[in-house]
Amino acid sequence: MPNSPKSSILSRRSFLRATTGAAATLAAAKALIPGGAWATSAAPEVRGATLGYIALTDSAPLIIAEVKGFYQKYGLDQMKIEKQASWGATRDNMALGSARGGIDGGHILRPKVFQYSLGTVMQNNQPTPMYNLLSLNEDCQGISVAQEYADTQVALDSGALRDAFAAKRAAGEEVTAAMTFPGGTHDLWLRYWLAAGGIDPNTDVSVIVVPPPQMVANMRVGNMDCFCVGEPWNEQLVNQGIGFTALTTGELWANHPEKVLGMRADWVDANPNATKAILMAVMEAQIWCDDMANKEELAQIVGRRQWYNVPPADILGRLRGDVNYGNGRMETETGLEMKFWGENGATSFPWKSLDKWFITENIRWGYQPADLDIASVVENTNRSDLWLDAARELGVDTAGLSDSRGVETFFDGKSFDPENPSAYLDSLSIKAMV
Repeated sequence: MPNSPKSSILSRRSFLRATTGAAATLAAAKALIPGGAWATSAAPEVRGATLGYIALTDSAPLIIAEVKGFYQKYGLDQMKIEKQASWGATRDNMALGSARGGIDGGHILRPKVFQYSLGTVMQNNQPTPMYNLLSLNEDCQGISVAQEYADTQVALDSGALRDAFAAKRAAGEEVTAAMTFPGGTHDLWLRYWLAAGGIDPNTDVSVIVVPPPQMVANMRVGNMDCFCVGEPWNEQLVNQGIGFTALTTGELWANHPEKVLGMRADWVDANPNATKAILMAVMEAQIWCDDMANKEELAQIVGRRQWYNVPPADILGRLRGDVNYGNGRMETETGLEMKFWGENGATSFPWKSLDKWFITENIRWGYQPADLDIASVVENTNRSDLWLDAARELGVDTAGLSDSRGVETFFDGKSFDPENPSAYLDSLSIKAMV
């Protein structure tokens, strides 16, 4: 953790130095250019970039942009979309950059943008300045529980597990909860859920890190009692009869943001036209992914060996919002499907107010210091201005998009006002602030 986080967040310059609606949007945008061929207003400085992704369904827009030729449409015929083994590997490759055999950006957990930029999770705390360029998706992560807890009927209220966890600890056994990266989205969903039910994630369970593609295998051999991860791994767990989903994260916080397209700030600043081209290509892919008519094809594409290597049946259900929880509960047309675009791109837009919540939650759990200047961090890492520029060139109506989505409300009645993060922190009884 840096010795002086505040001093490292000054100005952007100094910081860098150290489906109906979707279909209509797509049609309108295509109509802008004669013959339906789209182009940015200026040629890209380079013909491609290297973007990383984890085998999670919310990386789909980056893959679809490659498979459907959207990058090429914008003059980027040398894009590389490379699978990463874990979020730790993504971090290390991002620090390298493509010039040294790493990556320039990609599909990452939203908090990683400020974690990398501040250096708090990097080797030797060395900052890697990053930008949040675009929100890839909303909703459709899950918290799943081992089959041994089926009798608890645990769901949205984690309190149903308190006695079972206490009994296991009293018997001298460890209670293990897995997530994918400290301070990342899955860590925060897991901790929020446990704490809301009176289970302290710092004292009542052992929280461990497991790469997303390894979650199901580890649950199978009994290495964990519960986990939080993105799809398709919760659905695969259910399909294999190993455990059940207690809740999808959209039940925790409706329309919550998840992964982002994050890129190294030095790459973006050196290649503004190429950045816009990448944004436009990924936006077009998000519009395609959001169309319910494309969900089956989407599952078939990303399930291929070269992408996720996962049966499409383990992907499709929750893409559509059809959730088999694995404990006899089945919900269809839930509104909990993975959202990629939204009305006028509201899902894709990188709202600054949402970044504030993730930083505040990192403060809550001791990953960042309590005196961190939240607003300054957001201003130096969130490039909603670049999103707006690209969206307007596509003909998207951006009138309703601003810095703030307003007050957010969670399943337990707690609310977060981005203008007053301290009040939110004060309202929480379980936390580990430093």
